[in-house]
Amino acid sequence: MNPIPKITDRAVLLRNRARARSAPANFLHEEAIAEIQDRLLMVNRAFTDVTIVTGHPEVWADAFPDTRVIADDETLDLVPETQDLVIHAMCLHWANDPIGQIIQCRRALRPDGLFMSVAFGGKTLTELRNSLTKAEIAMYGGLSPRIAPMAEIRDMGALLQRAGLALPVADSVPINVEYRDAIHLMHDLRAMGETSALIERHKAPVKPSLFAAVQEHYARDHSTQSNRILATFEQVYLLGWAPAETQQKPLRRGSASHSLAAALGTTENTLKD
Repeated sequence: MNPIPKITDRAVLLRNRARARSAPANFLHEEAIAEIQDRLLMVNRAFTDVTIVTGHPEVWADAFPDTRVIADDETLDLVPETQDLVIHAMCLHWANDPIGQIIQCRRALRPDGLFMSVAFGGKTLTELRNSLTKAEIAMYGGLSPRIAPMAEIRDMGALLQRAGLALPVADSVPINVEYRDAIHLMHDLRAMGETSALIERHKAPVKPSLFAAVQEHYARDHSTQSNRILATFEQVYLLGWAPAETQQKPLRRGSASHSLAAALGTTENTLKD
């Protein structure tokens, strides 16, 4: 088998996260925590053995006391069939092997245990990507990788079934944030630990002229009525269950004993050839 190509420089990612802890911007984590807690209330089940996988342990440990928190290493510190809930928290978008991460979480679950994940999706930072693209093409005639590629919700949802989880659900929550300017946004990304950690990133210092061009494109194309700029963050939520005999299962195709017309109380008409 061919090895999975790596896009994330793990050492740089850890350095970015460590630097962010001195003056963190955690508001998107707080949004994710509140959303996860609401969804757990809707599940209406008591979980006793819970592990959170995250690159931001101090944020998530405070929100979920008495819960085991582990790093999002390529090999997760999990024991098979010991957990009834595993939460992958705001780091799947940096994983070199996202399907491998979910499979490891699924194996750690007991039958009918719950897997939940929240991570950035493909609509995240669309405005910044657009502004960088225009600025770099105009100045250099091409593009360099500066923002990590993030998967679309459909692709992320498909990972649940590929990992062997049952009853998969995927949905997204867009969060629109206004900033003074593009530089203000970039400072916030640094404080989130979300600046580029791509292996193929452009490593030379960014020229001030490029920053100026990005600012110009951003202000022109993505300004709000209050003369600020808009930044979109998409949080994609995944939910799936470890298979169990007690779970509901779809009927085999063609095994229905009643027609849809009978269920709706209508008359079924046959179409002409």
